[in-house]
Amino acid sequence: MRFELTEEQSLVQSTAREFAKRAVEPKAAELDRSGRWPAEIVTEMAELGFLGMAIPAEHGGAGLDHVSYAIVVEEMSRACASTGVIMSVNNSLFCDPLEKFGTPEQKERVLAPTASGQMLGAFGLTEPASGSDARMMKTVADAQGDGGFILNGAKNWITCGPHAEHIIVFAISTQDAVKPKHTAMLVRRGTPGFSVAAPDHKLGIHAAHSATIFFENVRVAKEDILGEVGAGFKVAMSTLDGGRIGIAAQAIGIAQAAFEKSVAYSKERHSFGAPICDHQAIQFMLADMATEIEAARLLVLRAARMKDLGQKHTAESSMAKLFASEMATRVTHKAIQIHGGYGYSVEYPIERHYRDARITEIYEGTSEIQRIVVANALFR
Repeated sequence: MRFELTEEQSLVQSTAREFAKRAVEPKAAELDRSGRWPAEIVTEMAELGFLGMAIPAEHGGAGLDHVSYAIVVEEMSRACASTGVIMSVNNSLFCDPLEKFGTPEQKERVLAPTASGQMLGAFGLTEPASGSDARMMKTVADAQGDGGFILNGAKNWITCGPHAEHIIVFAISTQDAVKPKHTAMLVRRGTPGFSVAAPDHKLGIHAAHSATIFFENVRVAKEDILGEVGAGFKVAMSTLDGGRIGIAAQAIGIAQAAFEKSVAYSKERHSFGAPICDHQAIQFMLADMATEIEAARLLVLRAARMKDLGQKHTAESSMAKLFASEMATRVTHKAIQIHGGYGYSVEYPIERHYRDARITEIYEGTSEIQRIVVANALFR
């Protein structure tokens, strides 16, 4: 078992870290305050090959592995959690399923320009009345005689939705009260009947715009069906296996940033005649934070390595996502405590990390869903 990064992975990490420090972190506070879309950062991520990292070069990607991808998501999220999730969505939730389930024509027409960053993609599974229980979605696709569908419904909390050129939409294509069948399809912005609501107002990740998207008699051609008709749930669950690696890496990046700032602050802040890092209470908090971050990182790297090897990694991805997301909440909570009143102030970045961390326990499967996935693996 290898724990050290390869030479190529180390180079990818140093490139991402330098870019994040130079171009992302200095803008993170402003992006959080203003909520503006970081278009210039997205453009530079595309130039660096960060928007289709594990996609082969012939399909527009960087041709790297998923370990490298997890490393870069962590580095981006360490600087700005919004930037990290924008990158994660394009890689994990859009490009990855297109590479796995797309036709050669779809890969040339949609995947190549998206993996290269010429345009963005998004993933539409969650609905206003259907979150964790995704099978019971209300969006429907009525089959047409030419093999296409007419799509009606709505998807919400669609990260990158206001900016994506295509969205992978999941809809019921065969009605059944107990086990309906679903189909995945590519829907392009601007298609008649496609509309996007105003961006959502959220607790954190303010610059990673999400929105509700509506479909009213949207025509989907046969050529835009992703995977087999009726096998959409398989596409969704396979996609989320990989997506959870990205969100776990995002959580680690957020926690790492809060931890590093806490160590630095503990050396500067004095109380009772000594820097607070000399107090055992602070030392114990920092020790717990460091240990949990490292444990989460190892879980993520294991899941990413299994994906690279083509091994089933459903339970391992869920373990990584569950532990890393709850770890990020615990670490940022302690970071606020170490900073005291300053941690609660918007003048310091710790409260931003705390707000950004909380979503990692919810999207791409709540912590409760991850526990179900892991338990199912135990008793299967």
